[in-house]
Amino acid sequence: MALYAIGDLHLALSTDKPMDVFGDVWANHTEKLKQGFAGLTDEDVCILCGDLSWAMGLSEAREDFRFIHELPGRKIILKGNHDYWWSTASKAKAFFAENGFDGLDILNNNCFFYGDIALCGTRGWFYEEEKGVEHDRKIMNREVMRLEASLKAAGDREKLVFLHYPPIYQHYVCEEILSLLQEHEVKLCCYGHIHGKGCLSAFNGWRGCTQFRLVSADHVGFAPVKLL
Repeated sequence: MALYAIGDLHLALSTDKPMDVFGDVWANHTEKLKQGFAGLTDEDVCILCGDLSWAMGLSEAREDFRFIHELPGRKIILKGNHDYWWSTASKAKAFFAENGFDGLDILNNNCFFYGDIALCGTRGWFYEEEKGVEHDRKIMNREVMRLEASLKAAGDREKLVFLHYPPIYQHYVCEEILSLLQEHEVKLCCYGHIHGKGCLSAFNGWRGCTQFRLVSADHVGFAPVKLL
């Protein structure tokens, strides 16, 4: 049983959102994802770091999640900024159960265990985009609370964290999230959200005790990254 991560599948099987408008790398990307997942087995675990479907609601997202469900491995998903289908975790869980998508779990105010290792995470937030705006501050505080709840649920286990937004990008540093990673001695933090030329500015490396890795689908060749 191996552990993998990938973000930003950006599926649009029931919506008119062709991804190749964002560059040739996205041409036929659903087929690339099938090929990329081909090396996984049903016993493996893959964390999906947000931006999974362009659908505006759960019913519209059904074929996208059927596609994800049919890929090899157990998938643990978290929310991204373009996951407009998301309303609440409980509604998503009920939708998955109704459609027989039993290989999907949701990382939200909780954690999962991979042996003795805790898998923690939340969406995160780019606080600097609207700095000083009260609404934006509330979102940031909520995401920090969700990450803290996830880390606390892990107890004294070794912890890995998965986010959608990067906590470090160019001149931006999210001290609120980074301080939690250091406090809980998180060994690895994987994130998505960054694409194209922006990947050249993404932070991949160590800060304190934590290694950071960008796992956006286009950055990793549409193949999940083996972590363990």
